[in-house]
Amino acid sequence: MIVRWGIDGLAALAGERPFVVASPRWRHVVDVADRWEEVPSHRIEVPEGVDTIVAVGGGSAIDTAKAASSSTGLPLVSVPTTYSGAEWTAFYGVRDPDRRMRGGGAGARLHAIVYEPELTLDLSRAETVGTALNALAHCAEALYVRERTTASDRDALAGAELIGEWLPRVVDVPRDLEARTGLLRGACHAGAALGASMLALGHALAQGLGGRYGAPHGALNALTLPVALRFNQSVAAEAIERFGQALGSDDPAAKVEELALLGGFERLRDLGIPEEGPAKVAAAVAERPGSRANPRPVTPADVEELLRSIW
Repeated sequence: MIVRWGIDGLAALAGERPFVVASPRWRHVVDVADRWEEVPSHRIEVPEGVDTIVAVGGGSAIDTAKAASSSTGLPLVSVPTTYSGAEWTAFYGVRDPDRRMRGGGAGARLHAIVYEPELTLDLSRAETVGTALNALAHCAEALYVRERTTASDRDALAGAELIGEWLPRVVDVPRDLEARTGLLRGACHAGAALGASMLALGHALAQGLGGRYGAPHGALNALTLPVALRFNQSVAAEAIERFGQALGSDDPAAKVEELALLGGFERLRDLGIPEEGPAKVAAAVAERPGSRANPRPVTPADVEELLRSIW
């Protein structure tokens, strides 16, 4: 994967005729004729003759572009404007414009990532905290899934340390470019950790709820990560302790809850999840890849109990 910092690095990577996947607000970043502005979308159409797909935006734009890359074999260059980390994996979820899950897949041809911190300066507090907590969940889970490596551990710990350090400052001073850069570097490490390992229970819980009810993925991860950490404590104590050390806390689950409050995230009900939601998604969540990769076996009853505890 080619990683560049600064939007000036995009021109050399975008090809001679790029197809841009981005909402209208990002036209100034890459203003070309070949573009798709319905984000998210489950029906993207790639014109003939383009040689590169360029995604500008958050996870929804990048996942939409991944679907196009997978179906055409064209290389994908991502310019993330949030901290979601979607740019690091070939997997994607396809949602309709109402953000309801319509499917997904794998096989995107990842080519390059261009990070430009200035594109994050106007990100709202909720989206900042939500996507940063999504990145933090990548760090935590990378430390205890079976597929972890020495390299993914290194990125996970670096990412957790940077996110824990810079997220509160970004919330205090949203247009502080130094703080935004530090947080984006943390998300970059978190994404690299994700790309070299796998997701676990916290993400499975968030994906199950988000896919059914359309709630923001980052906000859901902010709430599901603490309960997943506590659930896994009996089998992954050392990894969770290392995660806590990176955050500067001897109670990492409580620290994540503290960070989640920066975005106003406290209960699932506040995100529009109905009271029957935990029971409705329990069986499906227990079968998700993240649940199967979790270090502690997960049953539908476990899922329902964990989700009810934060409803």
